[in-house]
Amino acid sequence: MPDSLLHNKHLLWRAGFGVEINQIGDLKNKSIKVLTDDLFKEENFTEVNYDTPDTFIQEDMMVGKTPAEQRKEMQRISRQQNNELNLNFLDRMVNSKEQMREKMSFFWHGHFATRINNSKFNKQLLNTIRKNALGNFKDLLFEVSQSPAMLNFLNNQQNKKGHPNENFAREVMELFTMGRGNYTEKDIREGARAFTGWGYDKEGYFKERKNLHDEGSKIFLGKTGNFTGTDILNIILEQKATARFITTKIYKFFVNENVDSPIVDQLSADFYNSGYDIKKLMTEIFSSSWFYAQKNIGNRIKSPVELMAGMMRMLPMNIQNPENLIVYQKLLGQMLLYPPNVAGWPSGRSWIDSSTLMLRLQIPQIWSGLRPLEYSPRQDDDIDMGMKSRETALNKSFKNPNITIDWNRLEKVFADKKCEDYLIQNVKTLDMDSVKNFSDKSIKMNIINLMSTPEYQLC
Repeated sequence: MPDSLLHNKHLLWRAGFGVEINQIGDLKNKSIKVLTDDLFKEENFTEVNYDTPDTFIQEDMMVGKTPAEQRKEMQRISRQQNNELNLNFLDRMVNSKEQMREKMSFFWHGHFATRINNSKFNKQLLNTIRKNALGNFKDLLFEVSQSPAMLNFLNNQQNKKGHPNENFAREVMELFTMGRGNYTEKDIREGARAFTGWGYDKEGYFKERKNLHDEGSKIFLGKTGNFTGTDILNIILEQKATARFITTKIYKFFVNENVDSPIVDQLSADFYNSGYDIKKLMTEIFSSSWFYAQKNIGNRIKSPVELMAGMMRMLPMNIQNPENLIVYQKLLGQMLLYPPNVAGWPSGRSWIDSSTLMLRLQIPQIWSGLRPLEYSPRQDDDIDMGMKSRETALNKSFKNPNITIDWNRLEKVFADKKCEDYLIQNVKTLDMDSVKNFSDKSIKMNIINLMSTPEYQLC
């Protein structure tokens, strides 16, 4: 396999969600520069939305209902809208030409992790992240920090003068900006005082409630002043530790979990000096020769969403019950909009355990109609968020994926090509004899069997 094809596949998986069927024809002839430009193309921004009417304008649906019935109806609508947001976000990952925007959004979605039931707040935050995904980290940090979803999730609505709540201030420093070791417990306490009064109104818009703000002097990261939340975020962004923490996390996600310190030192210095220009940082990574070193290719275990999106980009499919894709996310342990906690999803080997590995290897056969789905979600209220009865209903309704794949199109596309060259990152590690032993030699079975190998789990 020529290096250009290997490098192009690597770039498409890291800066997007893998090779799309339409890209196969001339993939080995594309230059990295042209491919990078394609990936970074930004069209007019369109928001992810839901078709169901907004929960905040449902008054006509509530007439004649008791308060308990109204609450139940609002919860039902919110659940439905969250499902639509989930599927619309997944659809963008699969079908958008703006692959880098959606991959970067996926990264930030795990970085700025929230779990709330309010679909309006979820929609606001998701679109804030997608809009700023390749923009400026300062803008992204401010907009996320002032989003009702984040303020609600981290209890800052309850952060008031005289009764500071430290949740938000702690996580902003520990998980979103500087990382542990770069601030003290006193900095958290003083930061929390500065964030007093930050909240949102009943319409779901950010609001600084001046009467709840602590106007006293604060000492934060060595500076003294009558700081507000805005001042705190600006002081945090002045710290080189912030650029280093974000760059390290991006390197681990997009390049290699084993950090190359001299490279990250240079990247983070450039990131800081650029004023936190995300697009510039990502362009530097994907344009560097070290990114295409053998040690960085095929070394990442695909997350469940990456695995699903990658298969959906390669296999031209018609999905009759797209909501069934949420069941797969749940079974595999990564449900969009529902990270396990404020730290987001884990990565690497944590994606693989005995139950998830077997399902991951069987999805190609299940989606091709060669075997039934025989798994049910674990009883885990942390994931279910109180939706146990709904889980049972999902299991009953969507055992059959109702997916139709256009194998004729795949037969034409791969007629003069080796499927493994486009489906597997490190072909050298693959035992093609054993793959073909389980095949009737057709392109269809070859693709299904290749996607059912441990090697396909890597990108």
